[in-house]
Amino acid sequence: MLAFLLALLTTATVGALLWPLLRPRTDHRARPSGELAIYRDQLAELERERAAGTLPESEAAAARIEIERRILAAGAAAEMATVSASSPALHKWLPPVLSLAVPLLALGLYLMVGRPGLPAAPFGGARVADHAAPGQQLDVPRLIADARARLEKDPDDPDALSALAEGLTLEAGGTVTQPAVEALRRALAKNPDDPRTIYYLGLHEAQSGDSRAAIARWRALEARSTPDAPYLGLLRAEIARVARVAGIEVPPAAPQSSMPQPSREQQEAMAGLTPEQRQQAIRSMVEGLAARLQDNPQDRAGWLRLANAWKVLGENDKAAGAYARADALGPVDARLLADWAETHVRQLEPGAPPSAEAVAILERLEKAEPRNALALFYLGAAAYAAGNKEAAAQRWKTLLALLPADAPIRPLLEARIKEAEAR
Repeated sequence: MLAFLLALLTTATVGALLWPLLRPRTDHRARPSGELAIYRDQLAELERERAAGTLPESEAAAARIEIERRILAAGAAAEMATVSASSPALHKWLPPVLSLAVPLLALGLYLMVGRPGLPAAPFGGARVADHAAPGQQLDVPRLIADARARLEKDPDDPDALSALAEGLTLEAGGTVTQPAVEALRRALAKNPDDPRTIYYLGLHEAQSGDSRAAIARWRALEARSTPDAPYLGLLRAEIARVARVAGIEVPPAAPQSSMPQPSREQQEAMAGLTPEQRQQAIRSMVEGLAARLQDNPQDRAGWLRLANAWKVLGENDKAAGAYARADALGPVDARLLADWAETHVRQLEPGAPPSAEAVAILERLEKAEPRNALALFYLGAAAYAAGNKEAAAQRWKTLLALLPADAPIRPLLEARIKEAEAR
């Protein structure tokens, strides 16, 4: 029904545009010949005045040149009118035929080479936002072409490798092909935390018959994902589907914490402590983790646990350093970039712009999530401090459009935008 209504509206629109082209037109071909007769009369009158001596010879010559120029122009117009009138039927029907033929040809090509039933990419997120508008299907050929173009510049770009693998999988109707697997393994080596890479590797394992490995990989991703991660619904549905087909019982996921967990004896001992003593005991455990990481600096997961622990304790400078150590071992994903950037901005004095190190992290975050509020606000502040008020206002306006009408920060943001745009 919706398709019929859209087709009806399209037909009505094309008809309204074509109606003026189909209406009969006034024939203006007689106009150039009339002008030529007038100019001939003017030449005759000019010659009579010159012969009678009422018009000087110099003025008569100048007037003759001007009239002759107009005669030439009128003659050219008459010739053009004759050419245009030579095929009135062609000029009448050519625009309507082209207006109808072009969309019909486009529709035929789409039905022949397009894939209207292709499912949307579940893990593309902001990184493939340029390939599909909201509510539309992903442009798979363009996704693959763009990923390959990026890999020509940087063969080890993990995001481009993951995007290529996703595109190849969607191109194959949902089957993770061998070229896609190779791209995914290279991406995983560069970025072990990328949800898209982890998901498609698990899908490959499930399609290869190793359902337990797929479920284990997906459960690990589920455990470290934020509750509002956009892919969690699909991920849990896939876990349930693969487990049901393979006859595997999957217990509910237990919430995990990145804080070092005390043993039962330590928990019993801490129960009788005062809040201050309990806080000190937790700090001692975190410092113990930091000491162990000095002996094992390649433990990327340990650095991430330590970063979160320092962040919870309010030690933002130490948390930022731990995130940097983890990132050096493997680039962190957008969620961890946001946490890392937050540890930097929490150290700022009120009204102070972010540091150069914070700006570098925020720029990575903005690239991964162009609509991230933290990145938009503080990169706007950095641009304003650098004198680029236009860029600052642009980022703040984007942020303002994302905020609800009753957001407490709106008045401050509107004032900042007004100040940035003031001459």
